[in-house]
Amino acid sequence: MSNETKFDFKFYYWEKTFKNKPFLRQPFGDNWEEYTWGEVGQLARKLATGLKSLGLPEKSHVGLMSKNCREWIIADLAIVMAGYVSVPFFPNLNSSETKALLDQGDVKALFMGKVEDWEEIKQGVPKDMPIIAFPHYQGFSKIIEGFQWSDFINKFDPQIENYSPNINDTWTIIFTSGTTGNPKGVVLDFGTVQGVWDLFEVSLAEKYNISLSGKNSWFSYLPLNHIAERVGVEYTSFKYGGVISFTESLERFGENLKAVQPTIFIGVPRLYTKFQMGILSKFSQEKLDLFLKIPIISTIIKSKLKKALGLSNASVIINGAAPMLEVLKQWYKKIGINITNVYGMTENCAICTQISPSVTNKINSVGLPQSGVKIKINPENNEIMMSGAFVMKGYYKDKERTDETIKDGWLCTGDQGKIDEDGYLYITGRVKDTFKTSKGEFIEPLGLEKFFGDIVEFEQICIVGLGNPQPMLLVVLSESGKSTDKNTLKSMIENKLVAVNKDLVSYKRISTIIFVKDDWNPENEILTPTMKIKRNKINDKYHGKFKDWSDNKETVIWE
Repeated sequence: MSNETKFDFKFYYWEKTFKNKPFLRQPFGDNWEEYTWGEVGQLARKLATGLKSLGLPEKSHVGLMSKNCREWIIADLAIVMAGYVSVPFFPNLNSSETKALLDQGDVKALFMGKVEDWEEIKQGVPKDMPIIAFPHYQGFSKIIEGFQWSDFINKFDPQIENYSPNINDTWTIIFTSGTTGNPKGVVLDFGTVQGVWDLFEVSLAEKYNISLSGKNSWFSYLPLNHIAERVGVEYTSFKYGGVISFTESLERFGENLKAVQPTIFIGVPRLYTKFQMGILSKFSQEKLDLFLKIPIISTIIKSKLKKALGLSNASVIINGAAPMLEVLKQWYKKIGINITNVYGMTENCAICTQISPSVTNKINSVGLPQSGVKIKINPENNEIMMSGAFVMKGYYKDKERTDETIKDGWLCTGDQGKIDEDGYLYITGRVKDTFKTSKGEFIEPLGLEKFFGDIVEFEQICIVGLGNPQPMLLVVLSESGKSTDKNTLKSMIENKLVAVNKDLVSYKRISTIIFVKDDWNPENEILTPTMKIKRNKINDKYHGKFKDWSDNKETVIWE
């Protein structure tokens, strides 16, 4: 494509066609405030004029830090309309991280919104950086610095031009969540987005059951600066029209989702585990199994559970961000909920394999390569490598890591996997997660963790053991696990451990299961904001105790 080819920005079509139809829905308690497509367009156009009034250089980088809300989408639209580059950040950064990423990303202005500790964050924001503050949301920090949202917007006339960038212009710089080290700024251009939309046009819309007439409903709660939410919710809504509803807070998440009943839902494994625990807190597994065997009651139970979860209208339910254990997927299938695995990453704009079919004999597969994508396995370390039009331009201002990641046109994903005789891809682990025991044997944690995915008493698990004779399993107990009698739990887990170990080769056998005392969450930096475990942080936190745990004669212990 030539540099003069324009990006076909579909938002303008829906802004005109659905001028008076709802687009963004923001909850305030039981009240939902709605902005129509036309209203969103006018706000974004005024904001674009306002951004240009700041005198920023052409194609400047504009930062965006906030939990999901309507203003996030409007600000992102304005950045495109004004011809700038969006640089979104996770909203829970501390001041030193904020300072480093603003500098690394060459950010010239910053939108600030729903954050919980602005007093800390602002220490990392340069005093002379223009700030545009979203309206205050109850329960979040009040930002009095900079331009206030409504006052700023209302100073300006709406931009008349339907500005569209060139296809090769940089769309966004997305900083990765840092599961394996310092965040890297992934540079994606508008051609990548166009490629995703073209792919939707020929294959994905039908498989996703997306309405071509705009009758779509999304529920936005995964961080909008993450590629899955950015492409799968925000930019898919720009392409196909519909309504995006937000969650008010973590505490109101369940109520908000139940009220929305979206047609498309994207989740992560930990969320689906939480849903499962919620159901099993009301029904024992035995009682649920019994109900599901009785035809009429089974139909009623499945319908009620779907509605209670907020998934009664969802024609497609997606799992992304991390692999879902097959036992959990099959558990949901029994209650009438088919969860579809997708595989992709920031570096390939979330496009790698096709949507795995709901019914397939390819257990644990993430599907065939997507149209326009090639996949191969590096024989030296089993790393998955992919090539295609969706691969990033590179890491911003980081040629060394770009060259390490893109080799001869192939993206080194960092994931390990295998391809079967029919071309289906399977994820088996992470290259950097693999560790060596004191016996010199390599352990792939994901391959061992899968044996414990069906235990409802376990909320989070992680295989560790660098430098130890045998691998060990760290466990954060679920509410069910915490309420179970210790002796009963110990006996049950000991039996499970014996059953797992008997089928493993000797060097893979798990010596010890440890119930840790602290939860793992983004606040203590053990989890990323998208709920993936940072194994390096686990290792940092617990490595000093590995030897004592390994030497302990008990196979199941409490920290």
